Amino acid sequence: MKILSRAGFAGLFICAATLFAACTQTDSTTETTVVVETTVSEVAYPVTAGGITLEAQPIRIVSLSPTHTEMLYAIGAGDQVVAVDEYSNFPAEAVALGTKLSGYEPNVESIAGYEPDLVVISYDPGNLVEQLNALNIPVYIGNGASSLEQAYEQIEQLGALTGHLDVAVQLTSQIQADIDAAVSASSASVTALGESISYFYELDNTYYTVTSNTFVGQIFKLFGLENIADGVEEGNDYPQLSSEVIVSSNPTMIFLADTKCCAQTPETVAVREGWQKMDAVVNKNIVQLDDDIASRWGPRVVELVKSISDALALVAAGE
Repeated sequence: MKILSRAGFAGLFICAATLFAACTQTDSTTETTVVVETTVSEVAYPVTAGGITLEAQPIRIVSLSPTHTEMLYAIGAGDQVVAVDEYSNFPAEAVALGTKLSGYEPNVESIAGYEPDLVVISYDPGNLVEQLNALNIPVYIGNGASSLEQAYEQIEQLGALTGHLDVAVQLTSQIQADIDAAVSASSASVTALGESISYFYELDNTYYTVTSNTFVGQIFKLFGLENIADGVEEGNDYPQLSSEVIVSSNPTMIFLADTKCCAQTPETVAVREGWQKMDAVVNKNIVQLDDDIASRWGPRVVELVKSISDALALVAAGE
């Protein structure tokens, strides 16, 4: 008897049959549909996902995207990765490769030198895809996710392409479960405060920030927090706020996503001109984030969510 079940968030369908008999199911209702032949634990090629088709399992993958490097290792495809870009600093296995290809100004000859059968990027700088395709090198493009669902889709698409679909689906399910748990755990904290909680999210020390329409902004929205950047600059989801606007908005909390790039800390924030009387500064509700985790939409997004949840618990406790 064949069992057809919906799996994950990328429009994936896994066909399972007794005695591991292979079957095929196609769904073409969305752009993120993956057409995949599979048994319970094995993917049969060719596989189409994320707009490309692979005739065989890739065994020499080059990743020029830190986020997708993390995804590849998290789904068990790390042994297939032969080179990464200079900003792929997690996990340690990726760093140990010792490769420092440029993701911003990629050199086609350098990439081709690794003889890849799949190159993974988060955007196409210039005509990189065209040049690599001319060398018969397939390229997967995973643009910056604007929602958690899109992040899950990319994880599962890479899982299908690399032969690790089952692990990828398990991973996205676990990520969602962990996020749901963290958000639920903070609901009591938010309720205990009995008032709206506003925040300022700092991308750098020139006060660039994000609105609730962005990937990060939507994560904060899960907690019911109010973003002081919303509506400040119509049509711009990455506005640069003035110090005066931030001070006058008087956010309950400040989240620093520039602790590495710009060496910002609660201490550096506290001495900014005019900031001393802000609620977030007076009550010491300034949260230091890891720049890398905060800027990527990969598996470690759970750590960002937990950081927010933990910070809200401290605010509710008055600590």
